[in-house]
Amino acid sequence: MELEWLLDLGYAGLFIGTFLAATIIPFSSDFLIVGILVGGGDPLASWSIATAGNWLGGLTSYWIGRAGKWEWIEKWFRVKKETLEKQKSRIDKYGSLLAFLTWLPFVGDVFAIGLGFYKLHFGKCAIYMLIGKGARFAFWLALYYIFGDSLPTF
Repeated sequence: MELEWLLDLGYAGLFIGTFLAATIIPFSSDFLIVGILVGGGDPLASWSIATAGNWLGGLTSYWIGRAGKWEWIEKWFRVKKETLEKQKSRIDKYGSLLAFLTWLPFVGDVFAIGLGFYKLHFGKCAIYMLIGKGARFAFWLALYYIFGDSLPTF
């Protein structure tokens, strides 16, 4: 295929974009995976790359929280101390299982930071986060296969 090099750049962009979407840049990475699929990307490669990028971004947020300095959290993530304190009750109630929900827009980053800040078990959080983020992108792949014929291709 003559445009294969373009997809290779697209995969790098998918990884970087999904990583950043789970950390400091407030946007949805869902559009990135759909875009690469519309552009002819391999579904398994796209799912793997998007999941890895978003998962590693989420783990970065976890470790920022684990560092536990309010100044950093407020400066880089613009999350107020009151917000994390409010989330503490949820974190205490559900524990590491909240990592399944770190894919959610806006609150997912707060959950990841909170899980790290309150020093919940890293291994459990990492596994649950990976499953949640992988399921999110699998959902988008399924939607693409159901409705993809109606989308334009490039």
